[in-house]
Amino acid sequence: MRFTKVHGLGNDFILVNGLNGKLNPDQFPTLAVKICDRHFGVGADGLVLLLPSHTADVRMRIFNSDGSEPEMCGNAIRCVAKYLYERGLVEQDKIRVETFAGTITPEIVAQGGVVKLVRVDMGEPRLQREQIPMAGPPGKVLDEPLEVDGIDYRVTAVSMGNPHCVIFVPDVDRVSLQQAGPRIENHPAFPRKVNVEFVQILNRDEVRMKVWERGAGETMACGTGACAAAVACVLNGHTGRRMTVRLAAGNMFIEWAADNRVYMTGPAEEVFSGEYHG
Repeated sequence: MRFTKVHGLGNDFILVNGLNGKLNPDQFPTLAVKICDRHFGVGADGLVLLLPSHTADVRMRIFNSDGSEPEMCGNAIRCVAKYLYERGLVEQDKIRVETFAGTITPEIVAQGGVVKLVRVDMGEPRLQREQIPMAGPPGKVLDEPLEVDGIDYRVTAVSMGNPHCVIFVPDVDRVSLQQAGPRIENHPAFPRKVNVEFVQILNRDEVRMKVWERGAGETMACGTGACAAAVACVLNGHTGRRMTVRLAAGNMFIEWAADNRVYMTGPAEEVFSGEYHG
């Protein structure tokens, strides 16, 4: 099986082109666990599959390193757009990608046929509790207390097609992500589990973020997480509607525009291609 190793700001994936329709979907979860293993496989946060679509230019399915399937991934979709554009599999700058979170449209920013950045229309944030989903009474979840192992966290919940729990902290470097992340991810308040973002406000235009991803653990970046963090920043009055989200390996620019849609701009990189025999 041919594959291409890609990453968006260190959030890395194994991308497999299945546009010929010959891949067996029943094998995807098991394959993801094996091929994403960093010791016995290729190593990655997730497996990304390009498949034919009846409603868009391509269909994208993602499997986390534990075999679970999220609805969407912002870093992965930027990598998909770069892959399709630079190989001539699409000719247009705007690419329609079918996902379980709906049809998402990344836009290529290229120079000389080489993709420099990808700007993605991530759609409208979903803020009602049942849309996250999160247990409790109807309404938005803004700066709400959540007790985890005797610690009261103040959480803001946002869905960008997948669930996010945003927590503001004075210093993200002092967060024990390995301890807090899995406990919040699996908290009974979140029936479909949740991605967890710890966010430090730097100023009205910049924030820092660390993320614990549902099904993958600590990752270097999360595109939907950066979008959710930006929305949470605005809702809590910490920033304006345009900001830089600083991550371990670089930055993403997020805008919650006047049309209520969230736009994410960031890089995508290819690392190498190979053939997997596992």
